Amino acid sequence: MFKNKLLQAHLALLTVNILYGANYSIAKEVMPAFIQPFAFVLIRVAGAAILFWLVSALFIKEKIDKKDLPRIALLALCGVAINQLLFLKGLSLTTPINASIIMVSNPIVVLFIASILLKEKISSNKIIGICCGIAGALLLLLFNKSFSFGSETIAGDIMILVNSISWAFYLVLVKPLMKKYNTFTIIKWVFLIGFFYVLPFGFSEFKEINWIEIPSAIWWDIAFVVIGTTFFAYVLNTYALRALSPAVASIYIYLQPFLATLIAIFYFHNDVLDLRKLTSAVLIIFGVYLVSMPFKKTKI
Repeated sequence: MFKNKLLQAHLALLTVNILYGANYSIAKEVMPAFIQPFAFVLIRVAGAAILFWLVSALFIKEKIDKKDLPRIALLALCGVAINQLLFLKGLSLTTPINASIIMVSNPIVVLFIASILLKEKISSNKIIGICCGIAGALLLLLFNKSFSFGSETIAGDIMILVNSISWAFYLVLVKPLMKKYNTFTIIKWVFLIGFFYVLPFGFSEFKEINWIEIPSAIWWDIAFVVIGTTFFAYVLNTYALRALSPAVASIYIYLQPFLATLIAIFYFHNDVLDLRKLTSAVLIIFGVYLVSMPFKKTKI
């Protein structure tokens, strides 16, 4: 039974990162050409909040203890407001490749925050696994023709970095609540509070949207971001944290550039599977395996 839960958690994280891998390019198509970043965040948070509360009202009857509300308010700040505002704004000012490279920092930050707040041991397996993941992700990304850091992207790059750190705090801080509440109970409150956080930033841009000029293809992109990379991704991510540590959940981020490459190869037919990409995949998968191993206790 326990093995089945672990398998389900890993499959949930794999699904999440397939969605996130596609999100870099899909969200970039929407903004800023049709919707400005902060307005897109407002749409994303409002749409997902409605879905979370609807599902919860139909299937889950559970209340939050008042003493847990401050932590949930902090989760809304880290996991919704800072995370989404800076990610989408940063992505509008930089390239998807740059954003992917910067997000390599996330598992490292998660590892150290978890060691401090949750007293998780920094084992040699986790250190080696994260290094393998970094090597695999950078091997794939740094040789991409779209890679370019410079003064034109620096503002967006910094925003993506702060977003990465904020998301790391969310992954660690939400873990204790998973032992106490249903996934939807936590997330519906996180997004409701998060909506009020992002409302002052997104409202003025929201009023500027010219809805008539948005083509049908972009509507599908918006739906994908709201339903796929927000509603389902947050549910699956939080669900996975019931069985796995924040470090394991975060290292899956290294799969995103590889999965995006596979999508380009098999769906768009504008890339090829070569030795570099296969080596990258082996390093990333081996890194995920090492970080997931529960039995080595050596502390560094």
